[in-house]
Amino acid sequence: MLPTITPDILDLPAGTRVEFPATFAEYEALLDRLGDRAAVRMRFRDNQILLMAPLPEHGNQADILSDLVKAMLRKTEQDWQGYGVMTLRKRGVPGVEPDACFYIQNWRAVLGKRRLDLDVDPPPDLALETDLTSFTRIEDYVPFEIPEVWIYKAGRLEIYRFVSGRYLEQKNSSIFPEIPVQVLLPVYVKRAWQTGSSHTLREFERVLEA
Repeated sequence: MLPTITPDILDLPAGTRVEFPATFAEYEALLDRLGDRAAVRMRFRDNQILLMAPLPEHGNQADILSDLVKAMLRKTEQDWQGYGVMTLRKRGVPGVEPDACFYIQNWRAVLGKRRLDLDVDPPPDLALETDLTSFTRIEDYVPFEIPEVWIYKAGRLEIYRFVSGRYLEQKNSSIFPEIPVQVLLPVYVKRAWQTGSSHTLREFERVLEA
């Protein structure tokens, strides 16, 4: 099955990655035209538009990772407002599309908003990326100043914290300082693919209670 790319349609077979030259203005125009209809990941980098259609494994990993974060938020009694895949935008810079993001410190600031404008609204406190094709580059997140970005890739969880204008890789999360997330989460993301998301989540919740 061949990909279909028109001004109104992005239809890529799962696992497909496409790159083609474009200007930043063309990238923004494509984002605006497609709105929330695009079923692919899109980035603008090095004067190219990059498109990727996620595989089912990617969706499963992103889903269970988000559920594990919610379990930890409940355990630590932190309120949040969560979002799935969405394009975070800021004037003059390419957008980023995390698999999920969470407002924790500023959850009240975004309640009821149909669209987020990061020129006005605060950034999420946590963004999650799941990479099967090395699509994410942490430098893309610098303009958005998201306090923590987690990238799950090749069975490893990378934790990046925004410090003094750049992202530094960390061993622990400032959101969950008492939980060894870098050790625990890869175990349960893998287990969800093998034994099922619901069984894995219940097991993880029991571990948090122990």
